[in-house]
Amino acid sequence: EVQLVESGGGLVQAGGSLRLSCAASGITHADYAIGWFRQAPGKERESISCVSNNGRHSYYTNSVKGRFPVTSDNAKNTVYLQMNSLKPEDTAVYYCNAVILGMDYWGKGTLVTVSS
Repeated sequence: EVQLVESGGGLVQAGGSLRLSCAASGITHADYAIGWFRQAPGKERESISCVSNNGRHSYYTNSVKGRFPVTSDNAKNTVYLQMNSLKPEDTAVYYCNAVILGMDYWGKGTLVTVSS
């Protein structure tokens, strides 16, 4: 069973940084992608990045491009979202997502609050 667990959220001042982690387990397929989504209060969930596990393909939405790089530690089966230059509008619950053979798997999310 595929499981994703996010961690690293918290309260940070505008301009600060946080690093979110997505620990994956149960993934046996060789090819998959890990995405990061966020849902701000009163808004729909939006995709902010997606990176293939081999690193060959990546996507970042314009609002985070250059600020939120994604890295991974394959030995730990963990993907990281490094969030820099945070803005109050980045406040949201952040989720990681895995797409494997057309099926979506989700973590429970971690809350990031950016104060002005």
